[in-house]
Amino acid sequence: MQDFIGTDWAKPLLASVPNHYFNQMTQFLTTAYQTETVYPPREKVFAALQATPLAKTKVVILGQDPYIKPGQAQGMSFSVPADFPLPPSLRNIFTEVASDLDIPVPTNGDLHRWARQGVLLLNTVLTVPAGRSNGHAGQIWEPLTDFIIQLVAKQSQPVVFILWGAAAQKKAKLIQGPDNLILKAPHPSPLSAYRGFFGSRPFSQANAFLVKQGLSPIDWS
Repeated sequence: MQDFIGTDWAKPLLASVPNHYFNQMTQFLTTAYQTETVYPPREKVFAALQATPLAKTKVVILGQDPYIKPGQAQGMSFSVPADFPLPPSLRNIFTEVASDLDIPVPTNGDLHRWARQGVLLLNTVLTVPAGRSNGHAGQIWEPLTDFIIQLVAKQSQPVVFILWGAAAQKKAKLIQGPDNLILKAPHPSPLSAYRGFFGSRPFSQANAFLVKQGLSPIDWS
């Protein structure tokens, strides 16, 4: 919990989420990190909230859970350290960025540059056991991340929600508010990218919406 205390997420989260939940979350984290290899590093579990203030959130890209291999997970959906090879889904995301915006294909997988512009890179489950995708699903995180989605959707500033794949799209019901834009497409993984992710043009659509709302567009390069 201490990881987001210094951010503007702290006040609304602490006011609306029961104290016993945070006690359970802390116990879950302590046990998990003591008994197994867990990603991301504990100090990066809330990196998405640290990188993107609530007040500056303009776009939400919803992921499932962190990468399962050593050194990849940064606590932000789809992002990897700059010196790491691009995972397949991120490579496909960058391919769509280039095609959509007619720019060179990005090569740096560290997405802090997006986060600093107001793109909240939120996984619905914030930790994962090494080598086991979805290994922490349904255990502790969903009440918190569901509330974060609802909190962002209720902001006075309209927000773009980018939901790739069935798991992310199940969260659409949490996005209340008439002014938000919800963009849905298949997941960028190699299994589904050719079923409609490529050509979905989320990045230009997001920027057009932001500009229409009088907000600065995102530099996706």
